[in-house]
Amino acid sequence: MLKPYNYLLISFLLFIATSLALSCGPKPIKQFDSFTADKSSTFKIIKDRDTLKVGTTGDFMPFSYKINSNKTYAGLDIEMANTFAKSLDVNVEFVETSWSTLMEDLMNGKFDIGMSGITITPERQTKAFFSIPVLSSGKAAITRDENSLHYNSIEKINKENVRVIFNPGGTNEAFARANFPKATLILNDNNLDIFQKLVNGEADVMVTDAVETLMQEQIHKELEAVNPNQPFNSFDFGYLIKKDAVFKTVIDNWVFSQQKDSVILKLLQNEITKLN
Repeated sequence: MLKPYNYLLISFLLFIATSLALSCGPKPIKQFDSFTADKSSTFKIIKDRDTLKVGTTGDFMPFSYKINSNKTYAGLDIEMANTFAKSLDVNVEFVETSWSTLMEDLMNGKFDIGMSGITITPERQTKAFFSIPVLSSGKAAITRDENSLHYNSIEKINKENVRVIFNPGGTNEAFARANFPKATLILNDNNLDIFQKLVNGEADVMVTDAVETLMQEQIHKELEAVNPNQPFNSFDFGYLIKKDAVFKTVIDNWVFSQQKDSVILKLLQNEITKLN
């Protein structure tokens, strides 16, 4: 059962995140039609095979996670992928990727678009395009309830006796290595195992996206999201594609329409409701 205060906090943060992405994100410059879309090599591949291949990690609530004994994907970005494929009048196929192999898998053509709560970073933008921002968030700590005051700043976490756990290959690892050089760093392959290891006392703290900390503290009653409304930094999530300007226009216009109609906010609220 969600704590009433936390439920209101999550709803408020998700509303702010959606509003921020909508107000700050660039407006699409032009609408696309079938003629301009056909100039996109990516769009042509998708239409020829009649399937949109979506790369997703399946380990990042509320965006992408597995259910039914790890056989079926669920989450906000999974619902968005289904909607996007429908808008293109094609089928959808989910392709498992990882944070370590995300860019390599995209470049090798294993999927057409990455949808898994992917942070827009300068490094990734040198190799690929992103859609306009879908949501905005920031990094926050999560730890056992009794330790929340001990790990409410980067300075307090960056100490030799603090065990910081993180998953490999993504922005969580990059943030931990950049900000906690004095701490004991624990690389954990499976992102979903991390939160139970915090509960078990096998690690002290994780720093991840504030939205994820809020979701995980509801799943694991022993854990607490530390100041998720005042994260250590800020960033945007977007959808990842190869450098195809026409296909980016297609995606940008579609994302903008979903934001304008509050579809993304409603999907986030549905993910919260599932935890009740």
